[in-house]
Amino acid sequence: MESDIRYFVGEDSIVRKIWANADTVLFVFAGAAAEFALNKAVDWLYFTGKLPADPLGRLFSTVTYSHRILFSTDDGAHAAIDQINAIHQHVETARGNKIPNWAYLDVLDMLIDYSIRSYELLERKLSDAEKADVFNIFYKVGTRMNLKGLACDYEEWAAQRAFRLKLNLQYGDLTRDLYQQYRKHLGAPRYWLLKKVQALLVPTPVKNLLGLKGAPLKSLLFLYKLSGVIKLKHILRDTLLPVEYKCQIRALDKGFMISTKHM
Repeated sequence: MESDIRYFVGEDSIVRKIWANADTVLFVFAGAAAEFALNKAVDWLYFTGKLPADPLGRLFSTVTYSHRILFSTDDGAHAAIDQINAIHQHVETARGNKIPNWAYLDVLDMLIDYSIRSYELLERKLSDAEKADVFNIFYKVGTRMNLKGLACDYEEWAAQRAFRLKLNLQYGDLTRDLYQQYRKHLGAPRYWLLKKVQALLVPTPVKNLLGLKGAPLKSLLFLYKLSGVIKLKHILRDTLLPVEYKCQIRALDKGFMISTKHM
């Protein structure tokens, strides 16, 4: 008897391939870490104090929720999205103000754009149909969140993305502080590597505002890919990221997150 269970993301979707691979998800994380720091609404993330106190945990929580949504049934994904809305409403009540709709759209932009950029950087170019598939999945997330002004298709979204990159980013005191927190929590060697990965990954407006200079580490990227062939990739990952995230990172390869302690 065929199961009536419906999954939020179809089994043949490119989104499953992207988000079931720890490497691509970690690159999504790196790109978001850069853009979060520049977003004009970053003060909302500072309001609760969680972001400066634990920037890696706060960013991993975004990845965790995304992973939970993308590998759940329709009902499970809707419940996770509704939980996100409830958390945001609680923060809004505490601050006495509303998170702007454009800030939500910016986060959705990051998930779409860095999913595509990360996979293309580490694996291969995506077809137009595959890029549209990525957009369509996250469009469903935005619809469930009741966001206004969502693009109708990938082409319209790409134009909106370019516009919002010019409009909603700035380098300010919170940007500087957040990068200081990245350095503090990662340590100097990992922080240096994070910035090199970001220079290779992020859109030009983000790169310019952050002053991400220096030759991208294409040779290092090649060696990292090679490490997967010779079975050293887990060792490299564990070296490059703090030990407390080891289980979460390895779980990404299996298509689920073991721990949700930062949610």
